[in-house]
Amino acid sequence: MTVTLEILRSGPLSLIEDLGRPGLAHMGVGRSGAADRRAHTLANRLVANPGDRATIEVTFGGLVARVRGAGKEGVAIAVTGADTDPAVSGIPFGTNSVHYARDGEVIELGAPHSGLRTYLAVRGGIAVEPVLGSRSYDVMAGIGPAPLRPGDVLPIGEHTEEFPEVDQAPVAAIEDDVVELRVVPGPRDDWFVDPDVLIRTNWKATNKGDRVGMRLIGMPLEYRRPDLQLASEGVIRGAIQVPPNGFPVILGPDHPVTGGYPVIGVIVEEDIDKVAQIRPGQTVRMHWSRPRRPFEHG
Repeated sequence: MTVTLEILRSGPLSLIEDLGRPGLAHMGVGRSGAADRRAHTLANRLVANPGDRATIEVTFGGLVARVRGAGKEGVAIAVTGADTDPAVSGIPFGTNSVHYARDGEVIELGAPHSGLRTYLAVRGGIAVEPVLGSRSYDVMAGIGPAPLRPGDVLPIGEHTEEFPEVDQAPVAAIEDDVVELRVVPGPRDDWFVDPDVLIRTNWKATNKGDRVGMRLIGMPLEYRRPDLQLASEGVIRGAIQVPPNGFPVILGPDHPVTGGYPVIGVIVEEDIDKVAQIRPGQTVRMHWSRPRRPFEHG
């Protein structure tokens, strides 16, 4: 019998995500994929899924799903990322651990204590039809499986026979106060009167962030030549664009392929997943990961 998940409640936003669709930027298609790749990958590892299997990315909790076709032994599930007090039929189980959900039982995720995004993995993976080689939903391009709604029934794929020997994984707590990010100086840091404002300012995350980008407010950065316009150029996840208002935007997994605002810096690869867990109102501090190159003012 095929195992499925029936979505009873989807919360504010629940998406199917894998590691994205790389290599299509020349077609105007971004990579997309899980916003917190470490949490997504860990969830898959805990239930012995290959790395390409899709999970459910849940923003600010609220997902409720019923398991169908799992039989008496049940199906292995894992929840990682923001701690949402996961439970099966009212019985709590730990984040970053393996649990078994049986036929007819209901998986529930509450509101997260800290962090923003939670990942639910099911052994076998969420096996919806891929689009351009990926099961990820790109909110900007509208490519991939649509955001989940009550009544959706998700097929679960076949699984391997191997299973890990651990049933839980120690994971560092998500930062719930000040988030520290390391930044590589960007290709356009010389467009600003004082690029070091970026690292001297305690930025606040606004409530206008999404998977396309996270907007910050604080001490505005000032263009050296406000009259100049930058031709659109390629951008990547983690790039920090600064529009004319001077407030930085950190690009997320569903960022546009090109952008016309100067990039003052880029979040280092090791810190990019932290951005996915930053909540509105949190403080963000940045630090140069290496010295900026000198340039002439004038």
